[in-house]
Amino acid sequence: MNVAPLFTPVRMGDLELPNRIAMAPLTRMRADNPGHVPTALQAEYYAQRASAGLIVGEATAISPDGFGWADTPGLWSPEQIRGWRQVTEAVHTADGRMIAQLWHTGAISHPDLREGALPLSASAVDPQQRSVTPTGRKPTVTPRAMTTAEIRQTIADYATAARNAIAAGFDGVQILANFLYLPAQFLNKATNQRTDAYGGSIENRARLTLEIADAVASAVGPQRTGVKIGPMHETGPFEANDETLPAAEYVISRLNGLSHLLVMGATHDLTATPLDGLGGDGMFAHFRPLFDGTLIANVELDAERAARLVASGLADVVAFGRPFIANPDLPARLATGAPLTDIDWTTVYASGARGYTDYPALAAV
Repeated sequence: MNVAPLFTPVRMGDLELPNRIAMAPLTRMRADNPGHVPTALQAEYYAQRASAGLIVGEATAISPDGFGWADTPGLWSPEQIRGWRQVTEAVHTADGRMIAQLWHTGAISHPDLREGALPLSASAVDPQQRSVTPTGRKPTVTPRAMTTAEIRQTIADYATAARNAIAAGFDGVQILANFLYLPAQFLNKATNQRTDAYGGSIENRARLTLEIADAVASAVGPQRTGVKIGPMHETGPFEANDETLPAAEYVISRLNGLSHLLVMGATHDLTATPLDGLGGDGMFAHFRPLFDGTLIANVELDAERAARLVASGLADVVAFGRPFIANPDLPARLATGAPLTDIDWTTVYASGARGYTDYPALAAV
């Protein structure tokens, strides 16, 4: 197996990456403190994984309104900026590169996380998912539709969080615009029933995502700004519909000029869905021609498939998520064909060092 393509340098916006192996964003729930502040434990965790060509940090709330998952960090307060600074300094000391992922959960949040207030979203449509609250997973509730003023404030909050990320020492930012979160809630016609400039047509429903991208790029520079987005087939109102793919195409074709695009491959069987044909490498083949920056491919990758995606030009960088949890030195293992350590799933969403910073590197095995 030839994995050499994974170990060539590549430029991503303003960053020179020494290899093409990225650590994908992974929510791990270790910011278990009242201020949602990253700690020295997170600094140790990320520094252990700094041999990745790029680390995409865990999803991080842009504001109290955007916060919607228990024990996850934020990027709106001075204390959070200081907490993240110790993380980025540890990563840079280990010769790594790290970008922040900007997150607004929208309707996936819960009143238990908002002092009883309803979450905000495009429209008052229950996403029919599960919220992660301080007392466990609970069904989502029907959110409150955002006012135009709240939309403007949210866009400004993204820009502020991006500036905070750079102040905290991050090398760039990534806007989380897929899965089930706020930008996706606006883009999806099943969860967006607005009749104003942010609802109705694909162009209107895409307006929020594109205005966020413009605001963040203006705040920190387009070459330090990327987006994670792509069509997905989930459950409830987020099942793919006839406009899921055209909406993603519309947005992605208008993100050219940014540093990178992170596209996830299929997370479900797409056969007989409106996304039929995008399974396997089909997702990357479909969107590669639409974006002129660095394309990062993610989901269900092993060394062989990752090397093939890079060698074929379907991806510039490949992001590994779960393998990085239990293998802090994943690039070395991929280079040598060493076996991968299995994940202790009971510790993935937990607290403390166990199952977080105690996985050994090869040299210690």
